[in-house]
Amino acid sequence: MVVTSSYRPRNPGHDYYGRGTYLITLVVRGREALFGSLAGDAQHPEVQLSPLGKVVKQIWEQTPVLQETLHGNKVAVHACICMPDHFHGVIEVLEPMKKKSLGDIIQAIKAACTSRWQQMQGLPDSYNRPIMIDCNRADAPLWLQEKAQRFNNEGQLLNNLSKKQRQEYYALVGRAHRPLFDDNYDDTVCLDDRHREAMIAYVNDNPRRAILRRALPDVMQRCLHVQVGARSFGAFGNLFLLRWANKLQVQCHRKLPGSNMPFELSEEYEKVHQKWIDDIMRGATVIVTPGISRGELLMKNECLEKGFPLIHIQKDAINNFWKPERKRFEACAKGCLLILAPWGLDEMESVNSVPPDADFSRFHNLNRIAEEICNFYGVAKIIRKK
Repeated sequence: MVVTSSYRPRNPGHDYYGRGTYLITLVVRGREALFGSLAGDAQHPEVQLSPLGKVVKQIWEQTPVLQETLHGNKVAVHACICMPDHFHGVIEVLEPMKKKSLGDIIQAIKAACTSRWQQMQGLPDSYNRPIMIDCNRADAPLWLQEKAQRFNNEGQLLNNLSKKQRQEYYALVGRAHRPLFDDNYDDTVCLDDRHREAMIAYVNDNPRRAILRRALPDVMQRCLHVQVGARSFGAFGNLFLLRWANKLQVQCHRKLPGSNMPFELSEEYEKVHQKWIDDIMRGATVIVTPGISRGELLMKNECLEKGFPLIHIQKDAINNFWKPERKRFEACAKGCLLILAPWGLDEMESVNSVPPDADFSRFHNLNRIAEEICNFYGVAKIIRKK
């Protein structure tokens, strides 16, 4: 059984054969805690690696040598962490690759980890186990037997199975013979040197983050589907902020009306800013903003720095892999932040004939959502957690 991947790049226009640095996330199939266990506290976090966790870390660290020896690819690995049920690592492609892409490199890592895991269980590794062993079993479904006759090469067979068929096949062969990781994986493309350092810091900070999330479940929730009124969101943080009686929208245009002066430099901004602060200091007021314009961004950052209660509406989706950067993560840990990501933002209507995925329309759509949040006084319905 060759381990296959249904991976679709997060950045379809990006050149995954060229130079670049990436934050990679691999998740153990079924979120099984096979790599170890968390230990310590937020001041002294630690992951006590299992034998398999140590093997996965070793395979990652050996990747540069293996890639250059086998394929002539020059790559470097800068950081990695094996969490109990997933893996993070930062990898850099140093020179353009001719035959292999980033996806091929990650797939090789996943396949090597699966083979070693099966060997550690006393099983033949994936490459030496004929798939017909499973297809010819009496309890094998007819469709699998027919597929196997058409695609007798095991890799081709798995590549020609739908997601549902692959799940049925894995259920037939048992967990020990399934791939170690989920079919998919996540990559974040590095933007610049500062972003690269942030990626490395994020990887190294993962054990502390995990311990905080375990210790503070009420204010560190990640929900993939939350119903707030008539709209659905992904959410991370303190959902209780939605129930506060007084919620105040911060909305600023880029220019002072009737002039070219940036609004955040005007006397009008000073007046509304002071009003926002006065409302916060009187208590029971939550600031709600997407933080898009400069004035909104300044207020959002002030809330994060001073611990003022904030509901931040962002345009980027919240999925299984998503986590906030350090500043917002720390605000969540204090219970003073909720991050909401509306579903179907690009499907909203145009604004002034501007397409809905353009910045202008997103600014207006997100601020309209902020207004809806301010008028919401019910209890959010959690439909799906992580």
